[in-house]
Amino acid sequence: MKNKDKKELHTKTQNELLKLLNDARDSLVMLRLEKVQNKLKNTREIFNTRRKIAVILTILKEKEKIKNV
Repeated sequence: MKNKDKKELHTKTQNELLKLLNDARDSLVMLRLEKVQNKLKNTREIFNTRRKIAVILTILKEKEKIKNV
């Protein structure tokens, strides 16, 4: 995930981030299914999706922490 994409995620609201998180998790499930079925050509996509989920969760926690202060 590029820095530009990360900065763009910081500008989104919590609801938008939650929607992106759900989409990314659904995508991860589909990628894992394709891997098991030997349909997935680029297995690096699984790693990238997991990293995207981690970034979104981190941003959500940062926003929650700021909100509580």
